[in-house]
Formats: sequence, structure tokens, C-alpha cells
Amino acid sequence: MVAIEYRDISKKFEGSSAYSVSHVSAKINEGELITILGSSGCGKTTLLKMTNRLLSPNEGQIILFGEDIQTVDETVVRRRMGYVIQQIGLFPHKTIEENIAMIPKLQKWDREKIHNRVTELLLLVGLDPEEYRKRYPKQLSGGQQQRIGLARALVTNPKIMLLDEPFGAIDAITRLNLQNELIRIHQETKKTMLLVTHDINEAFKLGNRVMVMDGGKLLQFDTPGNIVKNPKDAFVKSLVDSAREQNAFWEDID
Repeated sequence: MVAIEYRDISKKFEGSSAYSVSHVSAKINEGELITILGSSGCGKTTLLKMTNRLLSPNEGQIILFGEDIQTVDETVVRRRMGYVIQQIGLFPHKTIEENIAMIPKLQKWDREKIHNRVTELLLLVGLDPEEYRKRYPKQLSGGQQQRIGLARALVTNPKIMLLDEPFGAIDAITRLNLQNELIRIHQETKKTMLLVTHDINEAFKLGNRVMVMDGGKLLQFDTPGNIVKNPKDAFVKSLVDSAREQNAFWEDID
């Protein structure tokens, strides 16, 4: 089943002469982990924000499970998705359990259901519930805070997860560990995930398929293997070549 369909989506911000996203069309199947790759300003975050109606397109349609999101209240659209950003946004005066449980409390879940869901999610993201549920964000490392951000986005069991450079501000070792955790969580939950990154190695490691963007345009949307074998234009080829150069550096050292 198609989870998300972009139909000729364009976005131009007021005062700008150029499109931030220009005539993007693509279909994302339910259960895929899609990475959106490109340099800063290429339109990848704008595309993600249009997906949950933080922004509205000037042209085109976004279809979620067969429904045009412009016909649905924006709050309802956002509650159907988990959203994880680089600046995690945990509330410092609330415990980890309270941070994860914010939406369930607003939805008036009973106390036992909330407690059990927090326990389940802390285990899912690799943190001991009894050790971490009563801690505060300042008592956690950056990587642990990012895990809590992921748990909070998963709490209402959304079908779709949007992740905007979630590991961008984390050291290399922790980033690698979190990438592996995300792969595991995706395999366990089978959720549809879209992850924005500017790191080609991260995009190719995580993505079932990769959307390569530049200048607001979708240049190629394919599996990592097909992109490496058959880059569609000079920009995509330059990305592939840069990744090969990085790998060659380590091979030379060996």
C-alpha cells in the first residue's frame, strides 16, 4: 500500500524568486525507511514539513493513505505522525517519563496504560525503564536524549515517522550506535519512516530507498545500490564519488 504520495509538490517562500521545493512527485510504500539526501537549502526539510502540514505547498497534493492532507485538520494530520528533530526539545523541568507521556496525558489515557507504554518504549530504545523514567533531561547524554525524543515520537504508535537530521548534533560513535538502533526499531515496528540527512553514508546505510535532492528538485529516487551503479546526473554522481573517496581514504590507511 502507498503510505505517502507527493503529486507535483512545489513550495516558494514569500520574497523568494526560487522554489524551495520544485515539482516533486514520488510514492512511498507503507513500511519503507526512506532517506532524503541533499546539501543545506536543497528543500529536504521543507518537503518533510509539508508532509505534516507545518508548511503548505503552493502547488500539488500530498496524499496520506489515500487522503489529501489539505482536506484534514492540520492538528489531526500531525497527531497521526511522529516527528523527531535534531534539537530534541525535551522539557527540562519534566522527568523522562513525563516528557514521553505528554500526548497520552492530553488524550486522557489512564495512568496504568501510560506507565506501561513508557516502559515499553524505553525498552525499545535501549534504556532501562527503572533507571531512566524518573531522571531529568540534564542527567542524560546527548545520545540518550535523542533516544527519548524518538520514544516520545513513537508513543501514540503513529503509522508514519518523520526524522529531520536526528543524529546531526551527536558525536560519530554515538551516531553510529543510534543508526543501528533505528534500523532495529524500524525492523521491529515496520513503520513508514522518512529521514532527512546531508550525510551520504547515513542515507545509504539507513534507506531502503534514497531521495536525492538539489535546488528543490528530486533528482533521483532509488535503492542505494541502483544509485551507486547508475547515478542519473552529474550532481548525483558527485555525491557517489565523494563517498567512494572517503572509503578509499580508509582503504589506503589499511
